[in-house]
Amino acid sequence: MLMLEAICARFNRPNPDSRCPFRPLFLQSSAFLMPVCAPSMISRLFMRSDSVRLRVILITMAALLFVIRPSLAQEVVTSPSESDAPTSYSSSTQSALQSFAQPTNPGVHYVLHGASDVSSEPRRFQYGLQLAFRGVYDDNINITNTGHISDYYFTFEPVLTLGFGDIDGQENNYLRLDYLPAFSFFLDHSENNAFQNVIDLRGLHSFGRLTLTLLEEVAILDGTDLRSLSNQTSPGTNPNLDVASRQQYQTYQTRLNANYNLSGKTFLSGGIDSLIYDYNSSSLLSSGDVSGNLFINYIYSDKLVVGLGGTGGYNFVESPNPDETFEQANIRLSYRATGKVAFNFSGGVEFRQFQDSSRDTYISPVFELSAIYTPFDGTAIVLTGTRRTYNSAVIGGQDFAGTNIAASFRQRFLQRIYLGVIGGYDNSDYFSTVSSASANRVDDYYFIEPSVDVSITRFWSFGAYYLHRQNDSSLSSFSFNDNQVGFRTALVF
Repeated sequence: MLMLEAICARFNRPNPDSRCPFRPLFLQSSAFLMPVCAPSMISRLFMRSDSVRLRVILITMAALLFVIRPSLAQEVVTSPSESDAPTSYSSSTQSALQSFAQPTNPGVHYVLHGASDVSSEPRRFQYGLQLAFRGVYDDNINITNTGHISDYYFTFEPVLTLGFGDIDGQENNYLRLDYLPAFSFFLDHSENNAFQNVIDLRGLHSFGRLTLTLLEEVAILDGTDLRSLSNQTSPGTNPNLDVASRQQYQTYQTRLNANYNLSGKTFLSGGIDSLIYDYNSSSLLSSGDVSGNLFINYIYSDKLVVGLGGTGGYNFVESPNPDETFEQANIRLSYRATGKVAFNFSGGVEFRQFQDSSRDTYISPVFELSAIYTPFDGTAIVLTGTRRTYNSAVIGGQDFAGTNIAASFRQRFLQRIYLGVIGGYDNSDYFSTVSSASANRVDDYYFIEPSVDVSITRFWSFGAYYLHRQNDSSLSSFSFNDNQVGFRTALVF
């Protein structure tokens, strides 16, 4: 501990912008390391170069955790009942562990070389490469309220996947890396040309009774939209509504979960999560949080699992905003009626306090839900929703409660034609974090995107889509209307 304190002191320079680059690793790795850097230091966001360097270290350490055992490429993963665990798992227990262990993520759909051999050789090295091209007409490229600027732009969006094990089903041991660069070229406004990157590392390893899962995602963004692996197939449907302008920024998401089987009917689950927004502009406020959770779960039947637990965390925001702490009382439900219906829900109440008692405690409901219904072969209906508290980057002394509901429908015809539609609603309700400030901003955002895609061959597809998105804000400068018409094609190798 003395060595760690000395290292942190090395970065605690008189310069007010100095900060400890080791802080995120300590916070995300173990709650016992939090005293090394005091909460007052946490509020100063770490330097970007040190942050990126630290994330690389974290990714490397996490990768070693999953590949440290010898003969990784040849070893066949046995089911828990075949391992040396004192108590064997039932199939319902294993399914419940997975439903709580992994975040909802539809993934990227393309052929993985070697994927057909996953079941017989779960640890075999696999790779996939997809080359996607889009041509788009956009009538409001900067999502502004007035002075709309329209333009044509083209994007080149390759996806490279590398991994070991069950990287497709993600139910047995695996380690998977996805890299998603995006090159955008505007026909008339070349100043908006951009190069963006999303790097996503995730994995799972089972140690008999104990199952660990990891997610680490870094997004280096330049534009109006938030991007991640989960929304890669629907670009443009997730704008950065808080800022509502073209910006350069980075997001860092970390999730480390653990499940421990206590008996055939009960298991413990816990995790450490972190989400950081780091803006390049000095006029915007960067922020981040780190939290931990612990649940006791009961397997009521093969179809239903319930859990009860709590969450606690620390939220650090750039000055002059106060830092925050929060606690949640949560319940979890996982329901799988048949092979066609799956439902996951986590919800509760959050209590949020503010540094120096700048205002009274803020109490708000929080939840995450996902539901998938596949009534027929070639038909899929998906519903997702979230509510949580975010820090405002554009308005000082304010947070907002963000509630999002989205639904999608996709139908296959004649084995080659896919018709789809996705739509959603997002409400952002702002509130003050200091008693001297008042909040009067409320945003209501809607979007709808119908699409059609044709699978020309197994490795080549072509499609078109139309996107309408609209934000109605009580502060007119954040309102906008935007329409896009795009064509897309993808090649798989």
